[in-house]
Amino acid sequence: MNIQALMQQAQAMQKQVEKNVESAKASLATKEVHSESGNGLVKVTMTGRHVVKRISIDPSLMEDEPDMIEDLVAAAINDAVRQADELYESVMANATGSMGLPKGMQGLFG
Repeated sequence: MNIQALMQQAQAMQKQVEKNVESAKASLATKEVHSESGNGLVKVTMTGRHVVKRISIDPSLMEDEPDMIEDLVAAAINDAVRQADELYESVMANATGSMGLPKGMQGLFG
């Protein structure tokens, strides 16, 4: 076994994975998740890179207590973050799949 050929193959694989990860990150920036709370009274749109694009609050909520509005906004954002995290894991698993890394190890390249 030629160790130099093996090292070159490993370097080529690493470069391909890096390219795949960069492509995956760019893709995540354009993908969106949508969340809501309070039966749709609060809606949040977030990218796969955790950038909040939109928050929509039904005007009828403005008559309620501020604490309730804050709780509904927080719940919708937290759900959107959870969805964005799941999207990230899925996209990065595809990007690093050729390396045969165990589940959860994709974060090393994020």
